[in-house]
Amino acid sequence: MSGSSLGTLFRVTNFGESHGPAVGCVIDGCPPGMLLDTADIQAELDRRRPGTSRHVTQRQEPDAVEILSGVYEGRTTGTPIALLIRNQDARSKDYSNIAETFRPGHADYTYRHKFGIRDPRGGGRSSARLTAPTVAAGAVARKWLAERYGVRIRGYMRALGEIDIPFESWDAVPGNPFYAPNAGIVPQLEAYMDQLRRDGDSVGARVDVVAEGVPVGWGEPIYDRLDADIAHAMMGLNAVKGVEIGAGMASVAQRGSEHGDEITPDGFLTNHAGGILGGISSGQPITVSLAIKPTSSIRTPRRSVNLAGEPVQVETHGRHDPCVGIRATPIAEALLALVLVEHALRYRAQCGDVPVAGRVPGQI
Repeated sequence: MSGSSLGTLFRVTNFGESHGPAVGCVIDGCPPGMLLDTADIQAELDRRRPGTSRHVTQRQEPDAVEILSGVYEGRTTGTPIALLIRNQDARSKDYSNIAETFRPGHADYTYRHKFGIRDPRGGGRSSARLTAPTVAAGAVARKWLAERYGVRIRGYMRALGEIDIPFESWDAVPGNPFYAPNAGIVPQLEAYMDQLRRDGDSVGARVDVVAEGVPVGWGEPIYDRLDADIAHAMMGLNAVKGVEIGAGMASVAQRGSEHGDEITPDGFLTNHAGGILGGISSGQPITVSLAIKPTSSIRTPRRSVNLAGEPVQVETHGRHDPCVGIRATPIAEALLALVLVEHALRYRAQCGDVPVAGRVPGQI
């Protein structure tokens, strides 16, 4: 009932608050015997870490991960892995002015009405700070997927506000703070963000994630479909308001003669399905696209009400991302890894240890 856990065979339970002593997670079900140390996890956390450019929140958190259990002599033991990330740069006083009011577009209103109490410091449990444990857990999942099956998961920013970002090369993605696959457009994105900050406003983004090397056969029919679980996980990421698999919404305007991916003895000719057919992976790249809303915490005055129901104006000060989508790419990658490892383990449980990797259409 708590809504803080994801997965069954590879189960991740997330805990903590934005301004509490620490955030973290417990991973239950990680297969034993995998080499694992903090460096494997820290590399992914550093990609998500705040304060890495002027375009994101300037909260200075090292996000240094600690492995508390589940690893012995450098290998996973099959028992729960507890990961801890201590908060070191919280400024709770920045939120004193909104403790008695509700920020428009934020979770303040719903948390208060559901629980009768809320932690206003940095958004408490609803803060994007809680994506750090997700990235940490995802690092464990993607390491196992890469070593066991050769699965590779990568993401990039496809649009920043109204600016579309043409895909040029994967090589450009790690070289800029936007995860943009086009180095030439970065100066335009930087100028756009600088103006946005001066305006005291925010903007949304579109992020695409691709998983390559996924074997045929992962996923389940009907209710536990692979695409359904991906959408479920991605909608658990703060500020996500839409998820597309493959052609997504564009499939509405396609005809069946275009959308249905034709098959030859050498494989599929297109990938409008996004690598998933009938809820089961087809062996093609799994493609996911996320729509991320503008950040709710902005300096621009907005109308709201206080705890007494009286009209007020709310201005949110403190350190916030003008676009939360800028740091969303490694989080989306982690979530996709968590769903894939869950379905990899389900496949092993039902169908055996070795998927039908390498099987091409036409082979039975």
